[in-house]
Parts: sequence; C-alpha cells; structure tokens
Amino acid sequence: MLKILHFADAHIDMARQGRRDPETGLPVRVMDFFRALDTIVETALRENVDLVIFAGDAYRDRTPAPTYQRAWGRRIIRLSDAGIQTLLVVGNHDVSPAAGRAHTLQEFATLQVPNVHVISRPCLLKPEDLNGLPVQVIGIPWLNRSGLAAMQAEGGESGETENKELEEMISDVIEGFLDDLDPQIPAVLTSHISVQGAVYGNERSVMLGKDLVLTASLVKDARLDYVALGHIHKPQDLNPGGHHPVIYPGSIERVDFGEIEDEKRFVIAEIEKDQPTRVDWRLLEGRVFMSRSVQLDNEDTIMAEILAAIPNAEKIKDAMFRLILTYPRDWEALIEEARIREAAKSAFELHLIRRPISSARLRLPEGMLVADLLPAELLEKYWETTNTEFEDIKGLNNLAGEIIRAVEVGPEEDDLLTEASA
Repeated sequence: MLKILHFADAHIDMARQGRRDPETGLPVRVMDFFRALDTIVETALRENVDLVIFAGDAYRDRTPAPTYQRAWGRRIIRLSDAGIQTLLVVGNHDVSPAAGRAHTLQEFATLQVPNVHVISRPCLLKPEDLNGLPVQVIGIPWLNRSGLAAMQAEGGESGETENKELEEMISDVIEGFLDDLDPQIPAVLTSHISVQGAVYGNERSVMLGKDLVLTASLVKDARLDYVALGHIHKPQDLNPGGHHPVIYPGSIERVDFGEIEDEKRFVIAEIEKDQPTRVDWRLLEGRVFMSRSVQLDNEDTIMAEILAAIPNAEKIKDAMFRLILTYPRDWEALIEEARIREAAKSAFELHLIRRPISSARLRLPEGMLVADLLPAELLEKYWETTNTEFEDIKGLNNLAGEIIRAVEVGPEEDDLLTEASA
C-alpha cells in the first residue's frame, strides 16, 4: 500500500496586511497560513507517508518576499530530511507569464534538494525517479499560452493557437503518458489546472474561457489510481464512487469572504493496485469567517438594528467579521461607526461594508417601456440612477458590451467580429 498526502493552494503570504504579531513582526493572518502548513507537514511526518504532492500555488504571487520563501523552504526541507518523496507542482501564482523567467519554486530544482521534485514541465516520473517508490506520476504544471507556445516552437509549430487547440495539446501529452504507464504499478496524475465539472467556492461551474480546461473523461481514465489537482479552492471529488478519486483538496486557509462557507482540508490517500483507493479528508482548523447583512428601513431604529445584528463578543472572538449595511444614501450621517466598532471589538478584524442606495428613480419618456430599450440603453439609464462616476462608466460599458455581444452572437461569431473590427 502507498500512502500519499495531497494538498494545494497554500498562498502562504496572501494576507500581508492587518494586525502584526509582536514577536515575529509578521502579519497574524500570514501566521494562520503557516499554522495550516505546519499541520500538514507534521501529519506527513507523524503518519510516515510515502509521498507528498503539493499541487501548486505556494504564494500570493510570483514575486514572494524572501521572508516567506524562507518559511516555505524550512517546511519543505523537513519533508526532505525525513526522506519523504515530495512533488511540488508549479501553479499559476508561481510562474511568470514572461518566457524564461524563474518560477517561485525554482530554488529546489536549482539546488537539487534531495527527495524534492519540482514539476515545471509536463513529465512522467517512474519509480527510478522517486527513489524506488512503487508509483508512476504524470505531472502537469500550470501552462499558460506562452508556455504552450514554447512547447509548440520546440516542435516547429506556430504559437498562435486557440484555447481549444491548446487543450487538445495538453490532452495529447497526457494521453501519451497514459500509454507509457506500466499497468502493474499504481499511477497518479497531478496537475494545477481546471477540470470540466469543477465548482469554485462561489458556486460557479468551470467554463471554457481564459483557463485551459481538461475534460472530465481524461482525468477519469481507468489507467489512473488517483488524481491530485490544485487551482480551485473549494474541496471536491469530481469522480465520487468512480474507479478512482479526482480531488481538489482546496486552499489550506480561507483567502477571503468568498470562501466563508468552505471547509479547509487536505487529503491522505491510500493506494493499492487493483483495489479501490481510500481517501481520508483531513480538516484544517483555520480562522473563522462570519458575515451579517442588514437592510435598514426605519430611520428611527438604525443603530438598534445594526447593533442587534452583531453577534455577542464570545461568538465573534478572534473571527474575521464582515458587516454589510444597505440603506438610503441620505441616512449616511446617522450611522455611528465608532459604536459599531466598539460592539465588534472582540473580532479579529471588522470589515464594514457600506452600500448606500440612491433615491434617484429611473424615468422614461412618456409612452416608453423598459422593454423598448436595448441593453446598452438600459444600462445608461441605470448609471443615471446610481450616480456612477463618469470616468468609471466608459470601462464598465466596454465590459458590458463584450458580455452583451458574446450572449447575442455567440463566442465564435464574436471572435469573427473582433477580427473584422481590428
């Protein structure tokens, strides 16, 4: 039996602002991410796992501060020193879009850190590549257009390709690796990529667009025994009850309020050839996020309603707390922010979101109905009622125009229209 620990999307320096720890000088929220990472590393050591797979995105962006690189490095070195084979997949936050630039995990490859393997190009790792570990791993890092163009250039092809063609390229590469697998040895696919059918934390299904998307059928290929994915922060198995799990473990700590409902997890998988893969989801106890919304309708009870919406001090203690207030714009002066902050002072942070509503109403010429207006005309009327700044309207209209055009003519026709206008 092979025991694998799988995690992804660490983003250890995502929350670089806010309250700082007096001893280390680091943002306390960054230390939340460090604690989650420590839990994962200590679990790998305590349970003597055979293989650790990190499926991409170590940092917030591709230029992490040396302090955070040191923190990440110290934890990976603990795995290396314990003799645990560790795979680091390069994710989209780890790599520069400019060709030839080093990625954030480069030092592990450059210094040839023992037992640590950086997956920065598509590859098939055999047992001899993993210190004799009886497993085969197909590794696919995040591949942007420039990276795929470079792959094409090496093959003598043009780099000007549409998403569909790029996706077909990746699929062909994976199919080739699948054909090269030894059927007697367990096989794992790991990648930092979107897969059709996956759902983001805000419940949006992955759609074809800027991201390259693998087909669900490819990752469910029966020649695989486990698929370790990264990139999507919501934990999920895309093949429940199937031949093998296809898993996004999710991010290790809540990045923002968009993940308020998501539990944070990592995975321990036990793999045996010709046996169902066993998956144990491990919970990470991260910082609690809470949110309340208040629609203010009575001018005389504004503060009473707001204060009643704030949970008691014990319940919000050390939590990230968001309070969203919606009210008529001319009641702005009646909201006493100092009293609100005093009532929520036990929270780790209070995010006070004000959403004033303009009293302006949409007025149409006599005899005209809303249904008579084109979408762009209706949008212009909407800007009038919201008092949107003039300099913001142009950019918003451009974005809205792209959406409206794509809906009306379809993506293929839209590409033709764009080329024609160019």
